[in-house]
Amino acid sequence: MDETMKQFQEGLIELETEAEHLLLARHQLVENDRVRNGNREALTALRKRARTTKTSVPSPFESIMKDIGGPESRPLVKEVCTTCGNHDSNERTWMMFPGTDLIGRIPFHAAHTILETDQAQLDFDAKRLQSYMKEKSLLISERSAIADRISPGVLKSLITLSDKPK
Repeated sequence: MDETMKQFQEGLIELETEAEHLLLARHQLVENDRVRNGNREALTALRKRARTTKTSVPSPFESIMKDIGGPESRPLVKEVCTTCGNHDSNERTWMMFPGTDLIGRIPFHAAHTILETDQAQLDFDAKRLQSYMKEKSLLISERSAIADRISPGVLKSLITLSDKPK
């Protein structure tokens, strides 16, 4: 085989490998988004159950300032969970643990804490996958200078090739 043909074949193999990695990352991003949406729905359901929203629960500073003025001694910082609010955080709720088929009754506060940390990790993974896809897309677009060397008809025939047994 001619040396230029070998280089061309190796370039096509590398390009196809990069495109496969891009498609795998895109598929993983779709799966990640599906799980993120499920977590978001679960957190919304827990907030509805606790009758809170992200902004309805006062900050710890606001709750401290409201409670100041009494002669009895109180802790300096009153912890207020943004999801629980005044809801009983020890109330048990059913939860399917992320990544498993295991369902259990755990305290309300623990359930939403697990979901919130999982949501933060999924958000981080989504950003990482998006940057990876951007990098691979840029790499593939830089290598698409092949069209300048090969006629568009030949390139189109290479793209439409299919492996069918005869």
